[in-house]
Amino acid sequence: MNQVTLRQLKTFVTVCKQLSFIGAAQELFLTPPAVSMQIKQIEEEVGLTLFERSSKSVQLTQAGEVLLTHAQAVFQQLRDAEVALDAIKGVEGGRLVIGMVTTAKYFLPSILAAFKEQYHAVDILFFEGNRDQLLEKLSAGELDLAVMGRPPAESEMMSQSFAPNPHGIIASMQHPLAHKKNIPVAFFNQMPFLVREQGSGTRAAMESFFKAYDVEPANAMVMNSNETIKQAVMVNLGLSFVSLDTVRMEVSLGRLAILDVVGLPVVKHWHLVQMRKVQSPAAEAFSRFMLTNRHKPACFEH
Repeated sequence: MNQVTLRQLKTFVTVCKQLSFIGAAQELFLTPPAVSMQIKQIEEEVGLTLFERSSKSVQLTQAGEVLLTHAQAVFQQLRDAEVALDAIKGVEGGRLVIGMVTTAKYFLPSILAAFKEQYHAVDILFFEGNRDQLLEKLSAGELDLAVMGRPPAESEMMSQSFAPNPHGIIASMQHPLAHKKNIPVAFFNQMPFLVREQGSGTRAAMESFFKAYDVEPANAMVMNSNETIKQAVMVNLGLSFVSLDTVRMEVSLGRLAILDVVGLPVVKHWHLVQMRKVQSPAAEAFSRFMLTNRHKPACFEH
């Protein structure tokens, strides 16, 4: 194993995660042949086959499973070393890796700009994804912190709420319901809705709300982008249940309407989530900054 490099180990771990050489290549910004070559080099070094390959799937062998356990431990040790070294440097430097659900991009950059004014030497890296993706990356140690709406149930994670996150139903200004008052929830039974993908916190909030009223809207279209949903609603392709932070500008410009629905808005909360472990000085400073300032994204009132 003396000749195996960290780069090769990272490639190996990524293939294990993706169970796809093509998927690993895309994540690592490499070509599939480059990924295959690095795996071949590790296999030649250890003298064992790490993956069972077929035209349809990639599966770990027993040797691959053993190596994966130790490779993950290596990278965890490196992350722990980075935290310890950052502690020596203090908050003057260090790196902060933050994940956010797509909805949070409408307010989180302004918070980070204020944080950078105070801690200008901290390097900040972003990852944007849905809730399930963030939890996976937190568990893998790839994120220091994550901002999401629905807090995790995992015991190894801790979360703290820092701001309200109101949800409601939006429509185009031309929609017949745009100017109605006190719309009953039952009215939306089988009405076409544009919805986020499974794994999205917004999708879960929508399903929970309608289930409480025994209402089942029709999923007219599934979209994994808030921007795409807003554009589709504007041209009257359907209604949508969204975090109202995402439509602040469009409502103020008269391009979208927030429907006056009985029981809405549902006010959830934004949460800052992290693993239950020693955090780097930069991560601790950001947590204190968020909770001290208590940034409050704009709420909408009908």
